[in-house]
Amino acid sequence: QVQLVESGGGLVQAGGSLRLSCVASGSIFTFNRMGWYRQAPGKQRELVATVTPIGFTNYADAVKGRFTISRDNAKNTVYLVMNSLRPEDTAVYYCHAVSAVNDLWGQGTQVTVSS
Repeated sequence: QVQLVESGGGLVQAGGSLRLSCVASGSIFTFNRMGWYRQAPGKQRELVATVTPIGFTNYADAVKGRFTISRDNAKNTVYLVMNSLRPEDTAVYYCHAVSAVNDLWGQGTQVTVSS
């Protein structure tokens, strides 16, 4: 079973940047879609961004123009570069991977943006 491990979260001031990484324990090439979701306290988990094996991307309106998702199939890694961070971006960020036989989540990484 492939496992997903996120890293790169932390505390940053508003306007700052962070890069999240999601490393899979196996090949990610078979995953139809990989992405990042986030869940703020008291709120439902929501989509942040997704990327297909050939690099097509999709973003939530709230992060368009500020966040960039990418994947490196050779390194079995998906990245989320977050620029111009806002306090409302504070949440636990989860990596997600979907294939024909798997629907996987990472353990999450905390991102806190101070005003």
